[in-house]
Amino acid sequence: MRNALIFACLATMLTPAPLAAQFMPLTLDRIFGKSAIRGEGVEGGEWTRDGRGYTAIEGSKDVAGGSDLVRYDVAGNTRAVLVSARDLIVKETGKPIAIQSYAWSADGGKLLIFNNGVRFRRTRALGDYWLFDLASKTLRRIGGDAPASSLMYAEFSPDGSRIAYVRSNDLYVEPVAGGTARRLTSDGSELIVNGLGDWVYEEEFYLRKAWKWSPDSKRIAFWRFDTSGIGTFYMITNTVGQYSKPIPLQYPKVGTTNSAVRVGSVDVASGATQWVKLAGDPRQNYVPQMSWAPDSGQLFLQYANRLQNTYQVLRADPVTGATTKLFVERDAAWVEANVDPTWLDRGRRFTWLSERDGWRHLYLVSADGKRVDLRTPGKFDVVDLLQVDEAGGWAWFIASPDNPTQRYLYRASLTGKPRVERVTPAGQAGTHGYDIAPGAHWARHTVSAADRAPVTDMIDLTTQNPVRVLARNAALQDVIAKEPLAATEFTRIDLGKGVSVDASIIKPAGFDPAKRYPVLFHVYGEPWGQTVADAWGGNTALWHRMLAERGYIVASIDPRGTATPRGRDWRKSIYRQLGVIGPEDYAAGVRKLLNQRSYMDPERIGIWGWSGGGSSTLHAMFRFPDLFRTGIAVAAVADQSLYDTVYQERYMGLPSDNAAGFKAGSPITYADGLKGNLLVIHGTGDDNVHYQNMEVLEDRLIAANKPFTMMAYPDRTHGIYEKPGTSLHLFSLMTRYLETNLPAGGR
Repeated sequence: MRNALIFACLATMLTPAPLAAQFMPLTLDRIFGKSAIRGEGVEGGEWTRDGRGYTAIEGSKDVAGGSDLVRYDVAGNTRAVLVSARDLIVKETGKPIAIQSYAWSADGGKLLIFNNGVRFRRTRALGDYWLFDLASKTLRRIGGDAPASSLMYAEFSPDGSRIAYVRSNDLYVEPVAGGTARRLTSDGSELIVNGLGDWVYEEEFYLRKAWKWSPDSKRIAFWRFDTSGIGTFYMITNTVGQYSKPIPLQYPKVGTTNSAVRVGSVDVASGATQWVKLAGDPRQNYVPQMSWAPDSGQLFLQYANRLQNTYQVLRADPVTGATTKLFVERDAAWVEANVDPTWLDRGRRFTWLSERDGWRHLYLVSADGKRVDLRTPGKFDVVDLLQVDEAGGWAWFIASPDNPTQRYLYRASLTGKPRVERVTPAGQAGTHGYDIAPGAHWARHTVSAADRAPVTDMIDLTTQNPVRVLARNAALQDVIAKEPLAATEFTRIDLGKGVSVDASIIKPAGFDPAKRYPVLFHVYGEPWGQTVADAWGGNTALWHRMLAERGYIVASIDPRGTATPRGRDWRKSIYRQLGVIGPEDYAAGVRKLLNQRSYMDPERIGIWGWSGGGSSTLHAMFRFPDLFRTGIAVAAVADQSLYDTVYQERYMGLPSDNAAGFKAGSPITYADGLKGNLLVIHGTGDDNVHYQNMEVLEDRLIAANKPFTMMAYPDRTHGIYEKPGTSLHLFSLMTRYLETNLPAGGR
């Protein structure tokens, strides 16, 4: 028996384990290069108005370079071509229109097609628009003699009779039946912008298309930005010819002049504009949201002071410009803008999200603003309001009351006693996203976790049963399943004095608790991000897993102030102390982990982050140099005075009344504390966090005689992804730097 056992053990040792034999280590090329593992997603898929199907853009099999617009029926899983690429061939050129986006007229008989998109700031918003008539199969370019790729944000009027768009910073309208386009605003220029958000409104309030049709199609409400008072920041490109070229950008830096903003309502028939009468200096207040009430007779606006801690909710008469105050939303720190409200009960109530009771909740507010009805009571945050289904009587939203690293679907009753129900079934831990069809019968559902690739399926919301898988990501999941890594650990660290922070830890391959390993912390640490999430993190997650395969512990901590659903006090505890409290929490959390986990090597602690995470990395390296030995800061804000008004002043107040806070929150203040290995990386074409930050930091480090390493990526923006090979080069650089300065492996 003993010999038989020995032979059995030998046989097991000599027979390769199936998973081990198939395991292929992750490489930079497999993540970012030509042989990269391709993820699957669900492209297109706009729901039909009846909620029974969806339309999608698909490459044509018959016409090279062309696109078909197809409709899928959910229940029957049938496919029908609505518009064929053969119908979208331009007679003058003989070439098809490749659909990039589209919109239907109200009667479904006409299609507005966007193509030839070129970059405008963050998106490819400039392009050509074509009108296709499904009955006559006719095709016409919108804009008449407008230059190629010069129109923006074209849209049908609700009655389908006209199309409006922005061209050269002015609003235009033209009849769907054909005829000459009319210019509705006439003062558009390089500095006067009608119908588009200026740079900071687009970045911080997500305002790109800045105009809206009235429900009766008779008027258009729009924002007008006078950017003439804003300081001009010049970026430089050196790669376009023999001489450098300056790129001017109207960018309001902290404490400087904002655009003068007005909201107008133009009568489409007469072209006459009435301006909304807003009290106060138009450069010292914001209008982050404006929409039409259902009756076309009133505009709904959110009007914020410069500190963004007082939001007046107003109704305005589009004919006279007179305003009526409905209510005021205040906070000792800041107030977040709401998206356009959903109106209920034929305009008698509207939706509103507020943190007034300490949690972000859904309220229904009467049209006069006098009654405010809480619909999601409880100690949890509404993360995202997905849909308000008045006919069904439910508001559908994302929340996670028990675990801020995860996300689930809930619904709340719209009438009667408030009732909140979890919709995502139990036993499906992770992060769930839903694209809900009108009527809330069907939904596209995507679920992922830190160690599970995203899977998208079509589900029946009435039963929670899946109908079919739309994207399985089997190749990506196969890589994850065969890795020699333990499951990602999620934990909470008690920092004392009632403060605890969430953390995640990926242990290295072949982990031996008797050894000590280097730790690389991934940080963001500011109000617009969360890194400790039980969700798939894309290529960055694969890079972290590659590092773990090579012998690193990869960890993360979310300090106070990050965008986690832990309540108002958690998020706003950093007010006027952005860049102060977060780094202190991070350092305290790292020290706690080192005390609790002997396998973490205190001599090999690294940290890296991007944007706000780059700033947090600089703080860590400068303020806690005996703790963090190696850091990589990408696209970091080095000095808070160099960032924009809306973001920085929202969290810090004005520099005139918080000079000490701005200084304490700026990493450059502590640059002479650097002891370890620091790599700073920036794109010279970054229009968000300017390359200027890199240069002023370099100046300070040079003056202090501190050695550091730097890499500038020519003409790349904040994401540092443009041009071939950029991502592979960037992450190869960071990998080499870590392997050189933070050696991998247990000791």
